[in-house]
Amino acid sequence: MAIKVLVVDDSSFFRRRVSEIVNQDPGLEVIGAATNGEEAIAMAAQLRPDVITMDVEMPIMDGITAVRRIMATTPVPILMFSSLTHDGAKATLDALDAGALDFLPKRFEDIATNKQEAITLLQNRIKGIARRRGGSVAPVRPSSAAGPTTVRESLVNRRPERVPPSPVSGPAVGSAPVPKRFSNASGKRYKALLIGTSTGGPVALQKVLTQLPTNYPLPILLIQHMPAAFTPAFASRLDGLCKIRVKEAENGEMLQPGCAYLAPGGMQMMIEKSGGYGRIKILAGKADMNYKPSVDITFASASKIYGGDILAVVLTGMGADGREGSRMLNNLGATIWAQDEASCVVYGMPQAVVNAGLASHIVGIEQMADAILKESFNG
Repeated sequence: MAIKVLVVDDSSFFRRRVSEIVNQDPGLEVIGAATNGEEAIAMAAQLRPDVITMDVEMPIMDGITAVRRIMATTPVPILMFSSLTHDGAKATLDALDAGALDFLPKRFEDIATNKQEAITLLQNRIKGIARRRGGSVAPVRPSSAAGPTTVRESLVNRRPERVPPSPVSGPAVGSAPVPKRFSNASGKRYKALLIGTSTGGPVALQKVLTQLPTNYPLPILLIQHMPAAFTPAFASRLDGLCKIRVKEAENGEMLQPGCAYLAPGGMQMMIEKSGGYGRIKILAGKADMNYKPSVDITFASASKIYGGDILAVVLTGMGADGREGSRMLNNLGATIWAQDEASCVVYGMPQAVVNAGLASHIVGIEQMADAILKESFNG
């Protein structure tokens, strides 16, 4: 049965263009088109689409408001279209907070080198989020008063296993010393935390990073598949929500504990050694690379500097980026975790790591921060 798609945009040209691309795939079918947010809400309730493509800026009712109301009444996976501008980036991030699952630039030439590549990309994105029927993962509501949920697993075994949620809530985590119960479970002393993600990553990263305390002991490298225009706005948003510092990575800066460095969109982030410390190196990368930034490239470069003294986490995302970098890290004795399928928007990247036998544990996104704390702090 074909995936039913509702197209929402105030431009008749763009509605036709998206509809033509969607209908070219026999597994997809456009069942309706709306010109504004109000129409989208009514048609979502009436037609019950499997996926909605949504413009951000529309008359009568904008896409962000429409996403929020649809997710409250008739939840459905939503793919946003936005401009590659600073304002467009902020609006798209607002839409993801409201419940949208993914986004694409409205100018297809910004995301593909040719027409067929753009067509395939849009079709695959729709298919990817359609599997998350019922809409988004739980919305993010960061709080400075509540600590992370305690996990029951010790995270010692190398055999993959799921970390179950615990009904017990821990005390608040702030700038005060972290309690002994968060002491390192495996006994390893890490030098860096690496997190790679793609589709669904902005919300997943926000859930994890907002729970880390100001005295988190490791530098954090974040690799999120995202256009160049989006990463400054995303880093700024995370920095405003988190206790730790979050910034877009800059070439030549030294890694500092308690700071998260977001790889710039359209570039590659690598780590090089400088006087016994890690230093960021930002490169344009090869033109034929599928991902800019690439999880594999950052993971691989970090393995050459830190060896096995790395905790690497692969979160929700389409494709298999991160698998080969995780393989290099795993061969050196690093600890690799993957997000569980149930909490992923798209179980692609984590699944690739798990299927390759590289993940020591599979952790739900709600338990990820607590597990990271437990593993990162030395008792």
